Amino acid sequence: MSHHYVSFDNVRYRYPSGSEALKGVSFLITHGEKVGLVGSNGAGKSTLILHVNGLLYPTSGTVNIGDVPVEKSTLSIIRQKVGVVFQNADDQLFMPTVEEDVAFGPINMGLPMSEVKRRVEDSLVAVGAEHLRKSTTYRLSGGQKRSVAIATVLAMGPEVLVLDEPSSNLDPHARRLLIRQMEGFSHTCIVASHDLDMIWELCPRTIVMKNGVVAADGPTKLLLNDIPLMESCGLEQPNLAKIEMLMKC
Repeated sequence: MSHHYVSFDNVRYRYPSGSEALKGVSFLITHGEKVGLVGSNGAGKSTLILHVNGLLYPTSGTVNIGDVPVEKSTLSIIRQKVGVVFQNADDQLFMPTVEEDVAFGPINMGLPMSEVKRRVEDSLVAVGAEHLRKSTTYRLSGGQKRSVAIATVLAMGPEVLVLDEPSSNLDPHARRLLIRQMEGFSHTCIVASHDLDMIWELCPRTIVMKNGVVAADGPTKLLLNDIPLMESCGLEQPNLAKIEMLMKC
């Protein structure tokens, strides 16, 4: 089996407060899949994401990235395998310039400078941000910050890319650019979002969460067209007319 897969096996997680956020979640994501993760607020999406790279550990059950279990003893390996782009790009950008931000991860991996430079170049080109190399990060637009945040993760060569609400606070042009960038990535991707229009376009498969369990897992267009399922999970169907219009932009 590919080392790029993500496996959850009967994962449960209970917060210290006593509330159970995940209640026996199981799924397998294989190499190169782009999978949407959707659900209303409180469904368990954010908690699930935090398990993928070891920010949280299951109360019971197992999470594996390839053949490596996500646990404290493997954390350094997992953090190299899994790259997470969080909702607020400002949380991931802290160096004076874009180039320094993207180089930070590879440098701390102990890579030679020739490899660091190659990764910085390749990652900025991948997200269309090579022209921002010398820019000051805090002066970037929201869309530019999101692109650079993705580049900082790509520069570390992850096998799995996780995006948390990637289109939030983006204008239509920046959102369209993001979707085009993501369409070109060969990574295994998990995209957690309330933007079901984007999930429809980008992810052939979707996992629908409800009250800490997997309510449905299957082809995106089949599930998001299931009106009873969407209503029972507090979700609305994508606006297909709007999607078709935006795709022409």
